[in-house]
Amino acid sequence: MTKPRIYTMSFARVYPEYVNKAERKGRTKAEVDAIIHWLTGYAPDALTAQLDQQTDVETFFAHAPALNPDRSLIKGVVCGVRVEEVQEPTMREIRYLDKLIDELAKGKPMDKILRRPAAS
Repeated sequence: MTKPRIYTMSFARVYPEYVNKAERKGRTKAEVDAIIHWLTGYAPDALTAQLDQQTDVETFFAHAPALNPDRSLIKGVVCGVRVEEVQEPTMREIRYLDKLIDELAKGKPMDKILRRPAAS
């Protein structure tokens, strides 16, 4: 079975699309970076290194320093697919990131996007 094309794409090719989607809706690159850090554990300089090295998407997620255990709280539909039902692990990670960027672009507050408990 061949890998989905997205797996072999450079993350540096996909990343500007996430940033553009966010910025078109009045959000920032810093917020996109914060989401990527929360999901994967990549610090800003490590993310820059991955972009500079043209790391493919599959490797980007496979080598993520600290996948957030709370990512399983991400639910909903992205690209017509319910993220919590995606069986293939790499594709599920990709869909998690897609869903978080969608939430950002739709104006959801960062605390909710990052699944932080409400302050009481």
